[in-house]
Amino acid sequence: MMFARFTLAYWCVLVAAVLPIVCAGIAKSGMYKIARREGGYDNDNPRAWLARQTDWRARANAAQQNSFEALPFFIGAVIIAHQLGAHQARLDVLAFLFVFLRLVYIMAYVAGMGTARSIVWTAGFAVNIAILFIGYR
Repeated sequence: MMFARFTLAYWCVLVAAVLPIVCAGIAKSGMYKIARREGGYDNDNPRAWLARQTDWRARANAAQQNSFEALPFFIGAVIIAHQLGAHQARLDVLAFLFVFLRLVYIMAYVAGMGTARSIVWTAGFAVNIAILFIGYR
């Protein structure tokens, strides 16, 4: 009986799926102990509360949204690459690079470094395209 193994690329999919949750945590950090009436986190209406945030909290929320937007393409690219029989080591490196670039992207977004953020986003998108086509023969 042969068992499938969880490749590094698949682990990267899991990490990429957790990144939006990390961004949400960053946006909400330090606001749980403050009363709602004083501007603290509102768990009854979290989206409206997040929409009222400014500066780095608003940017962390925007990074959360973008991380969710980038996720389907990454997941699809990794699955397609596996199905096409991509060289596993290359796929693993590219998937790891994508996750690394997403981390840098989030940091640049929260820090308000718009130009750097856009450059990193473009690099991540290019890596994702490379993942998609790595198994093409």
